[in-house]
Amino acid sequence: MLAVEQITELVSELNERVPVLREISNQQDHDHALALMEELIEDYDTNLVAIEALGNSIARYEADAVSFTEFNQRTLGGDPAVATLKVLMDQHNLNTTDFKNEIGGKSMVSQVLNGGKRLTRDHIERLAKRFGISPALFFE
Repeated sequence: MLAVEQITELVSELNERVPVLREISNQQDHDHALALMEELIEDYDTNLVAIEALGNSIARYEADAVSFTEFNQRTLGGDPAVATLKVLMDQHNLNTTDFKNEIGGKSMVSQVLNGGKRLTRDHIERLAKRFGISPALFFE
């Protein structure tokens, strides 16, 4: 078993070699971190510790960066399922007409986005399947 000193030494070396695991300070670092995340996910089980560290670093940057202010204001608060849907729409450059098979027509999707209607369990299951994500993401 590794002693605390050995772990601290390994973490220090990792921070020196891959500083984006600890902190992202600009858009270039953010772009690098996103590209690195895509590669790490290819072998998820092996890279889990690095994925979690990098995910936390990315989340901190995106929560505080001025370039994400508008996006964060649109997605924070309210129904987490709607926030997740908005993120998916933004990431995949989709609009209200792109969810006929998962939610319904443009009017229904607009009502969901505006808080007039809620996503049902069936909607969430279909969305999760379409995007290859866990339905649990709609409840966080």
